[in-house]
Amino acid sequence: MLSNIWDTVLYGPLLNALAFLVSIVPWGDVGIAVIILTLIVKTVLFPLSQRSIESQIKMNLLAPELKKIKDSGVSKEEQARKTFELYKQHKTNPFSGCFLVLIQIPIIFALYYVFLKGINIESGLFYSFIKVPEHINMVFLGILDISQKGLLVLAILAGISQYFQARLISKPAILNKSAGSFQENFTNSMQTQMKYVFPFVVAFIAYSVSGAVALYWITSNIFAIGQQLYANNKNKK
Repeated sequence: MLSNIWDTVLYGPLLNALAFLVSIVPWGDVGIAVIILTLIVKTVLFPLSQRSIESQIKMNLLAPELKKIKDSGVSKEEQARKTFELYKQHKTNPFSGCFLVLIQIPIIFALYYVFLKGINIESGLFYSFIKVPEHINMVFLGILDISQKGLLVLAILAGISQYFQARLISKPAILNKSAGSFQENFTNSMQTQMKYVFPFVVAFIAYSVSGAVALYWITSNIFAIGQQLYANNKNKK
């Protein structure tokens, strides 16, 4: 049952979209098709992800006010009331960002799975109106064979793009460096790991999987960087 829903709603449509793109892009270049499909999916998800980013920015900006309420010494009930009023005043919901991210996860995972498995003509999931690509070229731009693993240049680009994405995300959150609570220290620790450790993890994974998946990761990171810059600029205005 779940497998049928997965194939019908997520994996099947994305597989057909990739096959269609491969059949129309120059030289049947799968790498170009991977980039285009990633950009299409990220664009479709843009409203959801943008609201999630803006919600996180608002929460970061409200951090000093929330700390004032916490340090005011009033009862827990009064703290809850003031916190609720603060959220209401600034029209934000602390849980909306998480909810919007959860909606996107199955789609992003399905896209990753499509690139991981490649165009499987024998899958039986192709639509009747989709022309199966006659020529599938896995050599991206005539340079990199993205069907292979261990492509160092893509792994490095994946790690670098992940670093800049994490750097942009963590910037707004560092508003109160004097904070010393366990929660704040934990948050700062997580941000440090996301900025300096996770890019190496991403680079290692990108090196361990096919070049198609690594190319997807790079494209997704670059899109996310542009989106975060847009959100930060919009917030400043």
